[in-house]
Amino acid sequence: MNTATATAPIAFRAATAADVAAIVALVESAYRGDASRQGWTTEADMLEGQRTDPQGVAELIGRSGLGCRVLLGESEAGLLACAHVEAVPGEGGAKAGYFGMFSVRPQLQGGGVGRAMLGEAERIAREEWGCAEMQMTVISIRDELIAWYERRGYRRTGKYKPFPYGDERFGIPKRDDLRFELLVKPL
Repeated sequence: MNTATATAPIAFRAATAADVAAIVALVESAYRGDASRQGWTTEADMLEGQRTDPQGVAELIGRSGLGCRVLLGESEAGLLACAHVEAVPGEGGAKAGYFGMFSVRPQLQGGGVGRAMLGEAERIAREEWGCAEMQMTVISIRDELIAWYERRGYRRTGKYKPFPYGDERFGIPKRDDLRFELLVKPL
């Protein structure tokens, strides 16, 4: 890992349409194929095919404004990380933040970039949008990833959503036991 890059100050900003290609490349490198094996967040043993596509990222960026943002973390070395943050309905009518499409350059994973991105996303949801909690869905067999979130205050809810088998926009499963679990954290 290039620790100089990993520890350099991170600047946060909202993505624009000009960032779509870089975001797609980052997300794919963090989750799919051999490049993703440089980091610990790879899904290469569970899924092949794409993790996202330009159209999906462009649609998220197009919804930017109040309550939706594709957040970028950058340094002088370029794009380090990204995440989708959105205000959504929470339990009992309270507003919640949703955190997804979280990606960190594989060679920088474990260096604090992800923790900084998650903290900024939580700050946005809490301070800018008035959200009471942050929600996310994680593939339920991703034990190491779920443990990382638990160390940051998230809890497993036992609420599951089915994996979209047959919809190659989300990848081509290599296993038949994939599903998403909802994780939550009070803000």
